[in-house]
Amino acid sequence: MHAVSLQAPYLDTAADQLCFSLDLTERPALAEREVLVGELTVRMRLLGASHQVFAGPVRETVACLPGAVKGLPTRHTRQLAGWSYGFGATTARLDPDGFSARVAGILARVADAEHSLCGVFPGSPEAVTAVVVEASDEPSPARLAWRTWHTYPQDGHIVSTHTRLEAR
Repeated sequence: MHAVSLQAPYLDTAADQLCFSLDLTERPALAEREVLVGELTVRMRLLGASHQVFAGPVRETVACLPGAVKGLPTRHTRQLAGWSYGFGATTARLDPDGFSARVAGILARVADAEHSLCGVFPGSPEAVTAVVVEASDEPSPARLAWRTWHTYPQDGHIVSTHTRLEAR
């Protein structure tokens, strides 16, 4: 696992403050990791306001964005320069024990992943933003997926996203 202690407070203080975009350029990052998956370069970026993943034509941003419409789509698809893109998001609210168990599971999954980036925010070891990139075992067409988690220990919310990118 590629884990870092982030030296910045949350900029998105609640799960319902997150926004989604495929059209933003780079935002200032607190941590970044670039990996090669198959023939595709993937940049995982942790922001003070959550994450960005850049892969091929995709510039996915899930973050607290001033002036943007709040909320994440449960499903979103788009055709991008020879690729099919699919995104989904869910938010769960857990009791303290369930939250701690789920965060431990996320950290274990990130630790086992070859291509991951996890940031822990100051103030709580359960305040994390994590990205795991998963390559497809199928040789053709080219496929890639990633999952992210954004945890909010103050109210027990965990936002999970799943993205698929497939060559057309």
